[in-house]
Amino acid sequence: MTTRPLQFLRRGQPVALGNVPPDRTLLEVLREDLGCTGTKEGCGEGDCGACTVVLGEERDGQLHYSAVNSCIRLAHSVDGMALWTVEDLAEDPLIQPVGDTAPAAQQTITLHPAQEAMVQCHGSQCGFCTPGFVMSLFGMYQNHVCHGQPITRELAQEELSGNLCRCTGYRPILDAAQQMASLPGMAVNESEVLQKLKLLRHDALAHAADSAYIAPSTLPELLAARAAHPGAQVAAGCTDVGLWVTKQHKQYAQVLDVTRAAELRQVVQHPDAIHIGAAVTLTDAFAALTAQWPQLHRFATRFAGLPVRNSGTLGGNVANGSPIGDSMPLLIALRAQVVLASQARGERQLPLEDLYTGYRQNVMAPDELLVRIVVPRPSAHEQLRAYKISKRFDDDISAVCLVVNLDIAGGAVQRASIGAGGVAATPARARQTEAALTGQPWTKATAQRAAAALQAEFSPISDMRASGAYRRQVLGSLLQRYWLETQGQPSVSLDTLTLEAAV
Repeated sequence: MTTRPLQFLRRGQPVALGNVPPDRTLLEVLREDLGCTGTKEGCGEGDCGACTVVLGEERDGQLHYSAVNSCIRLAHSVDGMALWTVEDLAEDPLIQPVGDTAPAAQQTITLHPAQEAMVQCHGSQCGFCTPGFVMSLFGMYQNHVCHGQPITRELAQEELSGNLCRCTGYRPILDAAQQMASLPGMAVNESEVLQKLKLLRHDALAHAADSAYIAPSTLPELLAARAAHPGAQVAAGCTDVGLWVTKQHKQYAQVLDVTRAAELRQVVQHPDAIHIGAAVTLTDAFAALTAQWPQLHRFATRFAGLPVRNSGTLGGNVANGSPIGDSMPLLIALRAQVVLASQARGERQLPLEDLYTGYRQNVMAPDELLVRIVVPRPSAHEQLRAYKISKRFDDDISAVCLVVNLDIAGGAVQRASIGAGGVAATPARARQTEAALTGQPWTKATAQRAAAALQAEFSPISDMRASGAYRRQVLGSLLQRYWLETQGQPSVSLDTLTLEAAV
């Protein structure tokens, strides 16, 4: 099998690379093929952020920017996009001065505001993490500063949570994030970038029967490719597949990329439900959910870091079926349904919790794909809370994830939906606890009985993140916390502490 040339835009010029294997990562292409060694290789798993780059993609006629981890991103997934590395910020002719910057000042500008702010705020010591931070700052600059939006301390912390530094203690880097807007303005010439991206659009070769990297642009083409190539590795944002390449050293002769199918990239609002395409990024999927359930914002921002959320997809997280994936307990509590599709049999819909048959196993046939998630809109009496327990507050994997969603009316529980992660071989619905709650008066005694039922319902294992006994204890404690919060008890946790208050 052959691959079509990989093409992307860099410094205003198209880059074309031939014979790039389908499982080669973007970081490997940058460092080894293009000599862009400013992009660092750190953890190789999307955790440290040293490899961060920024992608530009046309969406509805606008240029959309995403900071992503290049270490776990398959190189062919950026075909047809614009790419910026840390070397490009002061060299790209399409990053130009804006506003009232005086001509004399323009001549002295050698660094982008993201870089200059790091210098002025002393945000770099050993320097290894600095390129990744700078690229996250660049993405933040384009998405916020260039639109006249202020960068608050909280926003800076959220959007830099996917970048780790062991020298500065973060304070000067957060200072730099806020200082960028006060420096002479720079911005990408988006109209010219968009014009140049039109030249890089996919053609029929992307779907050729003998292609090693298949990226269909429509759902019918995608399902046909799935039927024709059941052995191809399905990839979406690559935040798991990339790990299999970098950590398990797996090799894939053929990859089927689902993220180019337009139907899978849409969030469609219906009167009774939100339909989220399987290839919608976690960033966009959580934005759609938090627009309906604002209380989910902090929970959503604690799902890995922003570069992972910018690449990873909701459908990929669900289909992967990891028992410690945070989106599934949430979706289970929201009573979500998944839609599976094949070319031969069409679509079928089932509750999300019924998708799984065992550890990372599911009911999908070899020719089927997960195409969308259907999330019902909230009921009038719904009270939803989502809890994540992990060793680190940001950018960490859950030891326990619990999402409780009760319909409480007339002093009684009318309906209960509870999703749990980290306590079984699959993401799980706490059916026994739901039964113990439904129809009962919502009292402290009911909450205590439900907490005991929840602890008895699961037999979690002990591992490096937590012991089984700890996980059971946490389950009960979280349900009692839910009771207190529904009674108006103020929540006291890291969620409620501001950066200023913690100083």
